[in-house]
Amino acid sequence: MEVLIYMTVDELSRIANRLRLDVVETVHDAGDGHPGPCMSIADIMAVLFFDEMKLDPQNPRWSERDRFVLSKGHACPILYAALARKGYFSLDELKGLRSLGSFLQGHPDMNKTPGVDTVSGSLGNGVAIGLGMALGCKMQGIDNYVYVIVGDGEEEEGIIWEAAMAAAKLNAGNLIVFADLNNHQSGGKVTELSSLYPVEDKWNAFHWHVQSIDGHDIDAIRSAVAEAKKVTDKPSLIACKTLKGKNIPYMEDNNAWHKKVPTDEEYQKAMEELKRKEAACCE
Repeated sequence: MEVLIYMTVDELSRIANRLRLDVVETVHDAGDGHPGPCMSIADIMAVLFFDEMKLDPQNPRWSERDRFVLSKGHACPILYAALARKGYFSLDELKGLRSLGSFLQGHPDMNKTPGVDTVSGSLGNGVAIGLGMALGCKMQGIDNYVYVIVGDGEEEEGIIWEAAMAAAKLNAGNLIVFADLNNHQSGGKVTELSSLYPVEDKWNAFHWHVQSIDGHDIDAIRSAVAEAKKVTDKPSLIACKTLKGKNIPYMEDNNAWHKKVPTDEEYQKAMEELKRKEAACCE
């Protein structure tokens, strides 16, 4: 089992930035992928994988581990980057994203990729899957947590709310869901298509423990997880205000980057900006 070493805010910020760098490089090399949706969850991923979750990269199926479900499975390049940097597989494997023969599929597949806990891609299923995991672990007496990241667009799916009702009824206190509220989905702005805002009111109405935070604030993310863990009789929703394409100026809040590959020039601009931010974290 890995011994978890708690990191400073600066260290986690650098990791989040490094994950963003990995995504840009991976999508550019692959010639395919969804960079924008990855950038908005980078800080959440850094906290979960490098400061919070109980994992063992040498034993990916360790029964006592925390579980992670990326319900918005199209953002898998950042999941693969986190897994590679945790030691589940070589960073060189990131170059194979969406390539024939690679185990890095266009959406996560637990049967192919070490460290992936479920198959996702069909949007809306993550909360239900996470609930099943959470209940199964409780039945086996496993003391752990199941973390799920959902996009705000996919919250339009009815199965989200069926799972929300069941989770509250079954007192799934070991289920913690992050809502990535970047106000974009593939077809445009959530608020202009089929708005769920204010999201917090909906989850409160389904009897969840609800918090609202800045999804790019490392301290706020860590504090929200700690607060969620104090609530043992109901599931938790952490509503995260985020920015699609975060930290890359030409991608920020630009839905054209939902699924798009940087040109060589755009790749260089992104890498320069992210490296500049990485250097600033170290000062």
